[in-house]
Amino acid sequence: MQTDFLVIGSGIAGLSFALEAAQLGQVIVATKREAPESNTRYAQGGIAGAMGKDDSFELHKDDTLIAGAGLCHEDVVDLCVRAAPDRISWLVEQGVSFSTVGSDDAIEYDMGREGGHSRRRVLHVADLTGREIEQVLVAKVSQHPNISILEDHLGLDLIYDDSSSSRRVVGAFLMSRLDGTVVPVYARATILATGGGGKVYLYTSNPDVATGDGVAMAYRAGARVANMEFFQFHPTCLYHPKAKSFLLSETLRGEGGYLRRLDGTRFMDKYHPQKEIAPRDIVARAIDHEMKATGDDHILLDLTHLSPSFLEERFPNLLATTLQFGVDMRTEPVPVVPAAHYMCGGVLTDTEGQTSLPGLYAIGEVACTGLHGANRLASNSLLEALVFANRAVQDISKKRDLLVPYDKEAAPRAWMLTGRPGQRQENVMVSQDWDEIRRLMWNYVGIVRSNRRLHGARGRLDLLGREIREYLLSTPLTPDIAELRNLLLMSQLIVESALSRQESRGLHYNVDYPKTDDIRCKKDTILWAGEHPTAVF
Repeated sequence: MQTDFLVIGSGIAGLSFALEAAQLGQVIVATKREAPESNTRYAQGGIAGAMGKDDSFELHKDDTLIAGAGLCHEDVVDLCVRAAPDRISWLVEQGVSFSTVGSDDAIEYDMGREGGHSRRRVLHVADLTGREIEQVLVAKVSQHPNISILEDHLGLDLIYDDSSSSRRVVGAFLMSRLDGTVVPVYARATILATGGGGKVYLYTSNPDVATGDGVAMAYRAGARVANMEFFQFHPTCLYHPKAKSFLLSETLRGEGGYLRRLDGTRFMDKYHPQKEIAPRDIVARAIDHEMKATGDDHILLDLTHLSPSFLEERFPNLLATTLQFGVDMRTEPVPVVPAAHYMCGGVLTDTEGQTSLPGLYAIGEVACTGLHGANRLASNSLLEALVFANRAVQDISKKRDLLVPYDKEAAPRAWMLTGRPGQRQENVMVSQDWDEIRRLMWNYVGIVRSNRRLHGARGRLDLLGREIREYLLSTPLTPDIAELRNLLLMSQLIVESALSRQESRGLHYNVDYPKTDDIRCKKDTILWAGEHPTAVF
């Protein structure tokens, strides 16, 4: 296949890019499940924008910088918060109906407040913001004559051209989840919009598609990745054996919810002046500390002091879902635990979404733009995706003459072709390695870390890497094996980044370096395959 623009991923970043880039040429959107299945779909809170009467760009900027613990790129923060009203207006033009308050002659957006925000500035669609945005954008993309959607196609590896002085990305190998066919797709520009990698951890709020494919593909091709040690754990996911870490929006605390021990004691006043609406890294560590101190396997989110009618109107989906699991948040506290939620690092880009490899862009959670620093401010993620999708389109429009098509044929990698039809697949080995990686990452590289645990994780991941490589080269390729390969590399990059940061900052807390070191460590952690020992295959 050939196209002007290949977009890998169908969340808010990929779909908004596709809609705007379709004015410049043909677009293929490849997504490894059905188009609506993405992290965007599960975003409950909303999108942050300084649009209230008591708010300003400077206040939004300051809150973002404080949450980022000294590592945000100030120029990126500034351009993002200033672009928010325009990008939100664009969403409205596409058909997104944000919740409003007031009468017909004085109607305005209903602004929520979340952790780390000094003002109410989170626009939302009840408590299903992401689902509404995803539905609207998928419908628009599906109807556009210049956009084709390839569902059930997993990204395997990038295709690149080494014939010039610098490596140029010219497309990607995709694998059909339905019949295993490996297809090369060539493009003038390739856009990674694959989302995050929460499935690298045992407990996560992310859907099953979040296996870090984009970061792994980019790193293997030689692109720089940054700040992988900063993985955000959402403080409050429903604690229930059948809930699969269902997320309970931070807005619940923004609207007055309390965090309590199982004995009913509130504890957040010991950790931060903002208590329950402190930045997420602080709240998650506080919960982790309380659980370890008491020996309890969860804490409680108490909303019983809030009006039942308010909870029913403001959080209809959260109320309905918790009721399905036998918990009525109107009358009883909800059991919650932290879970891996958002990857603040990713493929390093400039202010236009361009990576270190010509022809390759990264937008959304897969990218490290400098906006989030060491800890993402709540509801800045959807904003970042919209802003950088738009900036990437603008950048490409200026470079169209330089984005030449690829006139050769790329040979598939050897491991894509290995395996004979009669060979036996030991699926139990894949599931065992998958489970071992996720448990290892949760126990050794979680909310609180130590040098001993990090070195232990590195050694075990190296052993697993040899096992997985041997398995990859001797059995028929399946989507599960391809995802396992990416999951392993994601884990190795997180561990290497964590070992290199000899301080505690934001989402990275190491008990052997409990203090922040602005003299030696106030900089991004950058890794790339050409100068780093992490195994790549």
